[in-house]
Amino acid sequence: QVQLVESGGGLVQAGGSLRLSCTASGSIFSIGNMAWYRQAPGNQRDLVALITSGGITTYTDSVKGRFTISRHNANNTVYLQMNSLKPEDTSVYYCNVRQSGMRYWGKGTLVTVSS
Repeated sequence: QVQLVESGGGLVQAGGSLRLSCTASGSIFSIGNMAWYRQAPGNQRDLVALITSGGITTYTDSVKGRFTISRHNANNTVYLQMNSLKPEDTSVYYCNVRQSGMRYWGKGTLVTVSS
């Protein structure tokens, strides 16, 4: 089993920045893709950004140029640097990792952007 713990969420004004972190622990031997998803109340959970084990990144269009995903493989940690935040970025952000065909989720961290 893999456990994920997210941190870094909070309340920020529009235009501000936050950095989310997610660290994996437990039975770690070969983590593949690491990603951040978000889910606002009443909405489905959507992919925000993904990074492969080789460092290739993918972003949803609404965050391109504002968010940056990165990973530190030695620490089994994935980050999401969020700049120029907008009220529509308000959501619970979830970390997701893949290992040996299994997907693991964190419990989420709330990001609230005030206008």
